[in-house]
Amino acid sequence: MTMQSTDTARGNELMAYLKNHMREYGLLFALIAIMVFFQIVTGGTLMRPVNITNLFLQNSYIIIMALGMLIVIVSGNIDLSVGSVMGFVGAFAAVLIVQYGVPVWLTIIASLILGTLIGAAQGYWVAYWNIPSFIVTLAGMLVFRGASLWLLNGQSLGPFPMSFQMLSTGFIPDIFPQSLTNAAGAVFGVRNLNLLCMGLGVIASVMIVWMGLKSRARDAAYGIVGEPANFFWLRNAIVVGALLFLSFKLATFRGLPNVLISMAVLTMIYAFITRNTVIGRRVYALGGNAKAAKLSGIKTERLTFLAFVNMGFLAALAGLIFAARLNTATPKGGFGLELDVIAAVFIGGASASGGTGKVIGAVVGAFIMGVMNNGMSIMGIGIDYQQMIKGLVLLAAVIFDVYNKRKQG
Repeated sequence: MTMQSTDTARGNELMAYLKNHMREYGLLFALIAIMVFFQIVTGGTLMRPVNITNLFLQNSYIIIMALGMLIVIVSGNIDLSVGSVMGFVGAFAAVLIVQYGVPVWLTIIASLILGTLIGAAQGYWVAYWNIPSFIVTLAGMLVFRGASLWLLNGQSLGPFPMSFQMLSTGFIPDIFPQSLTNAAGAVFGVRNLNLLCMGLGVIASVMIVWMGLKSRARDAAYGIVGEPANFFWLRNAIVVGALLFLSFKLATFRGLPNVLISMAVLTMIYAFITRNTVIGRRVYALGGNAKAAKLSGIKTERLTFLAFVNMGFLAALAGLIFAARLNTATPKGGFGLELDVIAAVFIGGASASGGTGKVIGAVVGAFIMGVMNNGMSIMGIGIDYQQMIKGLVLLAAVIFDVYNKRKQG
């Protein structure tokens, strides 16, 4: 084989791979392009350490709920009640802590149990009575929105003790001495540098590359044609570069927010479950073809039920974080956030018909929505235009998904 024919074969291989993975790469480059655009038009404000920290704090509850929504949508269902459940759980926590003086730790446990029970109640009607999830969760949205108004008597309730606020606004303390952080900061021309934050960023970068190489080696051992080497290194260089950049920016401010650690741990757990466990594969089988999944021995009713139980738990966790961030519970807490969560999952590559979607895609989709919200707010764009732009982005994402399916079919 001549060199020219080898280059042609490699070029064809790259084109075929890009065609089959257009959504994944398109999503990554779209996020980068959006961030670069807003960094330019906001005069560098977007990438300031304080704003990056705010981005994580503002979108933490969206990302947490997007993880659960992904499971629900992949299973072929939808949950319109998550915003109302989130607000209701926040109101419930406020009543326990502020009005009745219940300890924070007990309130957190009770709130998570409440959210889980709400998810179980809705999942029961969907899974075992075959009532469409759209109807059940639409009813749930109205019920829990009204329940929040009733529980709070139409008024805001707060403030919370500092121990509860730490759920959202707390930061991981640096374990290194101040003299060392000052010395490290002097090297980079900053006042001090959170070495724990930078160290964890470096460790995470090494782990990402190592896991990628391990996965490639496993695919090669089984004869699976994986990602072309140049794309593998390009993608990892972009991801590692972005991770180290964000770590440095956070290290020059206050370090790692508590919610960032929570999001990272949850993302890794759900990515592992969906990719490497039997129950994860069964969820995709359920969403792909429910009848075939049932005939193959999968207990589809129980799986659907568990998907909603999981969603209720994560909505409760998001409600606690949301209330802690606001330092108060409001009757309209969580109003409309279900749309941002659903949009994040669809923008991240999930299919409206079920059976398709990835955890990382949902997280990236949430960040795309978050960066757009943050960037447009910095630019002074009104909420009316923001809503229209987000709606058009969501429509474009779904049209792109449908177009790809028709093209492949």
